[in-house]
Amino acid sequence: MDKEELKQKVIDCLQTIYDPEIPVSIYELGLIYETEILTPFNNVQIVMTLTAPGCPAAQSIPLEVEEKVKKIEGVNEVAVVVTWNPPWTRDMMSETARFELGMM
Repeated sequence: MDKEELKQKVIDCLQTIYDPEIPVSIYELGLIYETEILTPFNNVQIVMTLTAPGCPAAQSIPLEVEEKVKKIEGVNEVAVVVTWNPPWTRDMMSETARFELGMM
C-alpha cells in the first residue's frame, strides 16, 4: 500500500469518529488540521484541535483517534498532537457538516 492509499484509509477512519456532543465526524467538523504518513515505517502523525479547550471530550477524542488509527492495516506508530493554534471556528467545518447541523 502506498503513502496516499494509507493516508486515505486514515482519513476514512477519522470520518468514523464523532464528537459526543455533535452528530458530525471530527474530520467534517474541521478538527483535523494535519494527517501525515511518515515513511519508511508508516508512522502516522495527526495534528488536531477540539471545539473548545474546556471540551468534556478533551481526553477521550484524541485517545479514540490514536486507538482507531493504530488498528489500520499497515500503520505502525501513531502520534496525536492536540493544538489550540489556530483556534477552531465554525468556518472550519465542511459544507457537509454545516448542512447536517442545519447551518446552511
